Amino acid sequence: MNEPTDHEDAHEPLSSLRERLSAESQPTDLPVTTGPLADVRIGQVLSGTVTDVSRAHGAVVRLDGLPPGATAEIRRHDWSWRDFSENAVRVGRRVSARVVDIDPDQGRIRLSLAATENPELWAFLTSLNPGEVLSGTVASVERFGVFVDLDEGPAHPVFPGVGFVRIPDLTWRRFDELSEVAEAGQRVTGVLLDADTRNGEAVISLKALVPDPFQEFADTVPEGTTVAGRVTKLAPIGAFVRVADGVEGLVPLDQPTHPPVRTPDEAVRVGDPVTVTITRIERDRRRLLLSRGRRGSGG
Repeated sequence: MNEPTDHEDAHEPLSSLRERLSAESQPTDLPVTTGPLADVRIGQVLSGTVTDVSRAHGAVVRLDGLPPGATAEIRRHDWSWRDFSENAVRVGRRVSARVVDIDPDQGRIRLSLAATENPELWAFLTSLNPGEVLSGTVASVERFGVFVDLDEGPAHPVFPGVGFVRIPDLTWRRFDELSEVAEAGQRVTGVLLDADTRNGEAVISLKALVPDPFQEFADTVPEGTTVAGRVTKLAPIGAFVRVADGVEGLVPLDQPTHPPVRTPDEAVRVGDPVTVTITRIERDRRRLLLSRGRRGSGG
């Protein structure tokens, strides 16, 4: 599987950067003051002066043209998509940032510097709707997911592509190495799951455009059916058997056998053809439990 590249900004690898941004995106408990916010609108650009900065909470901004008690917060993940260093925002700095959230009851305004720093990318992301179909070219395959250079929209200021596919959203079928399902230069099409303004990404799913083979199998093969399969993996809990393209089930090790076995490899090996009976289908968990039939004689 491809190892992550050290595409760095402020000397931070992509994997660490994305994990930190996600962790820092949680709501904060900054003290707030009430004030007249009737004229403030989401999307509006406000200016002010940074009065306080902390690693835990982000930055507090005293806003121009509003009463002295009217302040706004810029959470760390909204500071910048370019500069992720501790010094990206400092006390005394003058800033112009876009309003991304308003809580008039609490007198809270949340701003994003990233939105004004990258207006084209912000506008593109906020114009997208979940369920849209996006296409592009795989720009980079990392251990935590796949970056996609989308056909439409601007480039990302740091990451290899604005499109991003998480590992579970690549394919329905099981794979051992990412290189089995994605490679740089590959053309892909997926469904938008989330326009992620924290990281400046369009999170897409490739498998959402493909029918789930497990559900199709469950529609046509009832419990109690005996089918032919092939052992794909041995684990301490039992043997995994492929019973259809993209569909695997588990023969539990604790299932009674004659003669009894202590480990799966005492009964079967990877690649062995076997006959199994479907004992339970769990659609919501995409889980198939099998019992061992007679030893097969072919693939």
